[in-house]
Amino acid sequence: MRVAVLLPCYNEETAIGDVVKGFKRAMPDALVYVYDNNSSDDTVKIAKQAGAIVRTEPRQGKGNVVRRMFADIDADIYIMADGDGTYETKAAKKLMKALIDNNADMVVGTRSKDAGDKLYRRGHRFGNRLFNGIVQFIFGQQTTDMLSGYRAFSRRFVKSFPALAHGFETETELTIHAGQLRLPVIEVPTKYFDRAEGSVSKLSTYKDGFKILSFILFFFKEIKPLGFFSLVAAGFAALSLIAGVPVVLDYFETGLVERFPTAFLSMGLMLTALVSFICGIILDTVSNGRVEQKRLAYLSYPSVADTVE
Repeated sequence: MRVAVLLPCYNEETAIGDVVKGFKRAMPDALVYVYDNNSSDDTVKIAKQAGAIVRTEPRQGKGNVVRRMFADIDADIYIMADGDGTYETKAAKKLMKALIDNNADMVVGTRSKDAGDKLYRRGHRFGNRLFNGIVQFIFGQQTTDMLSGYRAFSRRFVKSFPALAHGFETETELTIHAGQLRLPVIEVPTKYFDRAEGSVSKLSTYKDGFKILSFILFFFKEIKPLGFFSLVAAGFAALSLIAGVPVVLDYFETGLVERFPTAFLSMGLMLTALVSFICGIILDTVSNGRVEQKRLAYLSYPSVADTVE
């Protein structure tokens, strides 16, 4: 059974050597790949010295790296982590075992809650909970640590994953993809460590948080267009009623329509609401067709259980 460890990296010279060695100790039969994303330090050199297979992705952003890794590497089981040394390398076997035992398609290594504010900043903790709740409400995918970068995947998951994200939204896309296809997902608690001295986080709390929220809304429109455009239609309809009710009341009192501009505005808003709702119905049919295509692509590869047997 072929196992690949995938490590996207950008300027992680202080940690990448220990991370590669840690995964090689935990999974001696696995191939460890480091995908460098235009690092300006010695990440590539140190990764090679540690025994990793190093490749590059020139397009900046973690999502671009994940897309390249998933396209290039052919394996039966994939373990993905960050190269900053914050994830527990010894837990890789535990993630793989959970994947095999449950015949799952994705196992998420949830970061331990006792990490503290120094390791798991309060703003990140709040944002993680917020995004988890939004995704669960919209897509029905239950998860407690959607933004964790420590995961195990089956081959059928990786090869059916469209990978549209460019940056740190990729973890959100992984979760939504599993929810859209209703794939079996398992969560396994893992330890979470502080960064190595000299290593700096590339995640911007507000900038990347806004990107993640925008990406969730984008997928809401793409995956559930009927729900999205129904909300848009409801908004326009509400504005139409607010503008039109006074005109109707005046008509019943005087028998005259004295505010033609307001009446036309109300009618235009209601027509916009109707068009939005019809667009939602049409796009919902298109979205269902896309889901069927993804499902067929997913089913074209064997499950983890079949691979083990």
